[in-house]
Amino acid sequence: MRLDVVTIFPEYLEPLNVSLVGKARARGRLDVHVHDLREWTYDRHNTVDDTPYGGGPGMVMKTEPWGDALDTLLADGYETGHTSPALVVPTPSGRPFTQELAVELSERPWLVFTPARYEGIDRRVVDEYATRMPVYEVSIGDYVLAGGEAAVLVVTEAVARLLPGVLGNAESHRDDSFAPGAMANLLEGPVYTKPPEWRGRDIPDVLLSGHHGRIARWRRDEALRRTTANRPDLIERCDPAAFDKKDREMLSILGWEPEPDGRFWRRVKAVEE
Repeated sequence: MRLDVVTIFPEYLEPLNVSLVGKARARGRLDVHVHDLREWTYDRHNTVDDTPYGGGPGMVMKTEPWGDALDTLLADGYETGHTSPALVVPTPSGRPFTQELAVELSERPWLVFTPARYEGIDRRVVDEYATRMPVYEVSIGDYVLAGGEAAVLVVTEAVARLLPGVLGNAESHRDDSFAPGAMANLLEGPVYTKPPEWRGRDIPDVLLSGHHGRIARWRRDEALRRTTANRPDLIERCDPAAFDKKDREMLSILGWEPEPDGRFWRRVKAVEE
C-alpha cells in the first residue's frame, strides 16, 4: 500500500517511523510519503490560509497550495505504477471512523491524507478531487483537535495492522473489539498473562483449566459484560438472532431483553456490573 500525507507539520508524522507502522515500512508493506504543503506556496511568507468568505472567526486553508500539491503527488504516484488512489480527509464533520471502515481502507492500494489546520480546507478542493477518486471524510471522535495529523496517525495504525504480514500473528486482529466475526459489535473482554498471582490478585481459574470450550464461553460472557458497562449502544443495535442461547442467558442476567418486535435489545434493568 502507498500512503501519502500532505501537511504543514511534517514532523508531526514522525511516529510513522516506529512501532508496527515503522516495521511495515521496513518490510515494504507500506510505502509512506510525507509532504510539506508549504513547498507548494509561492510567496515569501509561504501562505497557506486566508480569511473566510462570509466573515467569521478563524482562517481557511487556500485552494492553490492544496491543488498543486495533490496534482504533483498524484502524477508521481501514477508515474511509479500506483493506481486507484483514495482521498482521506480527517474532519470532525466526517463519518465515524470504525473498524469496518479500517478494513475497507486496508483493501485500497493507495491512500492520500489531507490533514487540515485552522477552520479547514476550502471545500472546492474536496469537491474537485471527488471527481477523480473516492473521498473518505472521516472523524475519529466527537471532539475537535488543533489539526488532522493526530487523526492520520490513528487511521494509519488501524489500517496498517490489517495488512498482510504486518502483525506477527496473522490471527491477532480477528478477535479485536469491533472485528467482523463471532465477536462482532462487542468490546473485547479482559486479558491476562504470567504470573498467575500478582499483589494478591489471581487470574480467573477458567483460564488455567485447559478447557477450550469453557474458556471461549468465559471470554464471550466477559465481552458481553464489558459491552453492557461501557458501550450499551452496541448491544441495542444488535439483532437478537446474532446471539446464541448462552449469550441470551447472559444478556438476561445483565438486564437485557429483546424489543417486542424481536429486532433489537433494550435494557430493562440496571445490574451491578
